[in-house]
Amino acid sequence: MNFYPTRRAIGLIALGAPIAAVLAAVIPSLWALGAAWALMIMLLLLLDGLVAAKANAVRLAVAKSAEIGEPMHLGLEAEFSGKMVPRHLFAALGLDERLAEEGNIAFSLAPGAGKNSVFSGQATIVPVRRGIGEIGRLWLRWKGPLGLAWRQIQKQSLQKVAVMPNIAAVRSPTVQMFLRDSIFGLLARRFRGEGSEFEALSEYQAGMDRRSIDWKGSARHSKLLAKEYDTERNNQIVFALDCGAAMCEPLDGLPRIDRAVSAALLTAYIALKAGDRASLFSFAAKPELSTPFLSGSRNFSRLQQEAATIDYRHQESNYTLALSTLQHQLQRRSLIIIFTDFTDPTAADLMLEAAGRLIDKHLVLFVVLEDRELTSIIDKSPGSAGDVARAVTAQNLLDQKKLVLTRLRHMGIDVIEGAHQDIGPRLINGYLNIKRRGSL
Repeated sequence: MNFYPTRRAIGLIALGAPIAAVLAAVIPSLWALGAAWALMIMLLLLLDGLVAAKANAVRLAVAKSAEIGEPMHLGLEAEFSGKMVPRHLFAALGLDERLAEEGNIAFSLAPGAGKNSVFSGQATIVPVRRGIGEIGRLWLRWKGPLGLAWRQIQKQSLQKVAVMPNIAAVRSPTVQMFLRDSIFGLLARRFRGEGSEFEALSEYQAGMDRRSIDWKGSARHSKLLAKEYDTERNNQIVFALDCGAAMCEPLDGLPRIDRAVSAALLTAYIALKAGDRASLFSFAAKPELSTPFLSGSRNFSRLQQEAATIDYRHQESNYTLALSTLQHQLQRRSLIIIFTDFTDPTAADLMLEAAGRLIDKHLVLFVVLEDRELTSIIDKSPGSAGDVARAVTAQNLLDQKKLVLTRLRHMGIDVIEGAHQDIGPRLINGYLNIKRRGSL
């Protein structure tokens, strides 16, 4: 614990200098009054610091885990002993850059009801990167009763916060209502309709797909009959996440890879509820993470924990090595959902070549996030020659990306492109359409 002068003390000491100079000019023998004034203020400052309130206990409440991009609340409580209770208390906390970009957060503390000796308050932070975030040093300071001295203490916190992928969409009422009413919900019943396994014949009703009509059976029974199928379950779904340099760029305040992880986990949750098996695979310059196939919604938390280990790699992504490794690991036909972004035409060509080898045996789906930065540069009214050059460059990059996506579609690969807030629902719809078609 230490103390140091406030602005009031410094101002009073500085005020004595001109007064002493004026007195010394009028009566030279009074020159010592300036030094006496400064000495008196310093003695009062020392006394103010010594009699100031003493912190008896300081408690910092921090959650053990948080989700990236979601507000996290920290609580602070300080209890003082003695009669000289401070009027105001100021606190600041050092944080890991994963928890706060500024590296620190300030608390607003107020005395508790009926207990002026206890101050409490909260602060809110928004984690910006996944991983283990460390809580740093806590500073507390308050003024003495005369307002001349700051009393300050420092405490090192050993607490850590595990920043997990964001699964707020999984808990949303919309998704929960969808699961409750979905054909792939929790009810223990068979779904008859589109699928891959023939189940039974039923009388054709208006609105049914005409391709499901069984013409031979209809001829025998003299009425239109349609084939019903049982939806296939236990399919393998692989979420392949590119964590290279392009996916580490920020998108609305969060890295693209974290936007992709959130969409992947949302779809994985639906897939597990539907009775399918899900796996995570990440890559950059080389394959990084490869989890076993998990089934059942009880394993969703394990998927979330595995996704939290996907690191940020500022390296060029090696699609050839990653996708060939993934192809070698898969023993049966699977749905491979690839989350990536690309700006280099050469890397895009290698990606197309590697994806072409996958579609011989597997069903491939690409997910690409819209680049709002490029569209904003293109849509901005130019004010200078530099703005025009940037707009032309942005348009060229956007055209190259559209060309690659068009080539993917021509290869028979489905592509989902959209804003990060729309990717999750679109991916779920794409997955359910594949289920209904029985493409796996």
